[in-house]
Amino acid sequence: MESKAILKYARITPRKARRVVDLIRGKRASDAMVSLKYMPYRGAVIIAKLLRSAMANAEHKDSHVDIDKLKIKTVFVDHGPVMKRMEPRAMGRANVIKKRMSHITIILTEE
Repeated sequence: MESKAILKYARITPRKARRVVDLIRGKRASDAMVSLKYMPYRGAVIIAKLLRSAMANAEHKDSHVDIDKLKIKTVFVDHGPVMKRMEPRAMGRANVIKKRMSHITIILTEE
């Protein structure tokens, strides 16, 4: 039995989100929640919320599922759209500021 949670258009760069995702890949969901709670990264808060959603989806699908036996089967971060903003510079020039977004997917399975 698998459950899935997807967060689209997360306002975090994929590179920063992958740094957190790589640390929890393959762990049990309860262990991953503990490690996410104490990570110093901003992405850990976003991914912890998504992991809680995937766990709730699993419980909603099958009320007999044991939350402690859920394991992270797959977790990945895809590149989302980029918002482009202009920053004025000297002598009439401009720099482009790229505000990147991510699509994060977590798939849980029961051990």
